Amino acid sequence: MQRILVVEDQRNLRRSIIAALSEAGFDTVGASTIGEAAEQLSTNVSAVILDIMLPDGSGLDWLQDVRRAGKDVPVILLTARDSVLDRVAGLDSGADDYIVKPFAVDELLARIRAVLRRRSSELPKEPLMLEFEDIKLDLLERTVVRNDQSIELQQRQFELLAFLVRHRNQIVTREMIAVSVWKQPDATWTNVIEVHINQLRKKLEDPGKPPILQTVRGKGYRLGDAR
Repeated sequence: MQRILVVEDQRNLRRSIIAALSEAGFDTVGASTIGEAAEQLSTNVSAVILDIMLPDGSGLDWLQDVRRAGKDVPVILLTARDSVLDRVAGLDSGADDYIVKPFAVDELLARIRAVLRRRSSELPKEPLMLEFEDIKLDLLERTVVRNDQSIELQQRQFELLAFLVRHRNQIVTREMIAVSVWKQPDATWTNVIEVHINQLRKKLEDPGKPPILQTVRGKGYRLGDAR
């Protein structure tokens, strides 16, 4: 199993990324500082997700040190800076790719697979297409089809459906959805998740069939046949 090092000082974001990568089949470890990252890099790491601004220094400076030390591990920069100059500086420092916050988890996974593909033929089994019964999600094109009919979803609705498909026939709690989709584990007291579930349920309706997205009273939600 390939190991991904996530270097991010925002605790909730780091935990969310680690959860998503672990769910996708990666062995994932985290670090919140350059010191911790350097220690983790001494182990067998297949790729690094690196925040530029860290409490004990610049991620770019550390990346340059890593490259000068002869380590060619793939590195994807994670930052809120999106200007051309910032991108050029990041790539010139030795990064393999660059992703700007906020970002979709599926895009991050696709970029990780891409840099690993360039370095190695051994890839995780996470597909680019998710399917459940007659529902098909293209994770790169971000399209959804059911019974050969296209379904238009907003970005958050798409991410929510992808999460539910990955956990098909399982009960998922609001806490799980808040962490993996909203990246906000403290947002479970709001009705935002329920609103999105109801909107998604309506868009997935298939006349003549029972709702495929169920609310399990007192527990959460489940994508699957009604029971």
